[in-house]
Amino acid sequence: MKVILKADIKGVGRKDEVINASDGYARNFLLPKNLAVEANNDNMAKLKAKQNAIQYQKNQEKEEAMKVADKLEKILVKVKVKAGENGKIFGGVSAKEIAQELEKEYSIKVDKKKIDLKETIKTLGTQVVEIKLFEGVIGKVKVDVISE
Repeated sequence: MKVILKADIKGVGRKDEVINASDGYARNFLLPKNLAVEANNDNMAKLKAKQNAIQYQKNQEKEEAMKVADKLEKILVKVKVKAGENGKIFGGVSAKEIAQELEKEYSIKVDKKKIDLKETIKTLGTQVVEIKLFEGVIGKVKVDVISE
């Protein structure tokens, strides 16, 4: 019997997946526990509409991420830090500080976890930092570290 899963079931399948389950398993376990619905024409149409809506949403988010990536290309984020006489920074510039500056100066909200910094920036000057905005969309922003 073909059924559409309503939840992830270990060893069986993932949510919204159409599987071919044995009649007994489907009638005695999946359907009574509301873990699946029968894959008839009506339910298949609902599943297709749901998948189309999800795909449309992903496309919208990707377009938005591409627009943000274009904006980031033109931005120079200036971060002021305390530095010693020889240009050595006390501490470092972290992804959190870059995200805060982007939001404060340019109203671009970026999750600090998506900023790709191997380690904190510990030198004065300009560096290019990558930001993972969406699957396959990476924005690059120039970060200028200057002393106060």
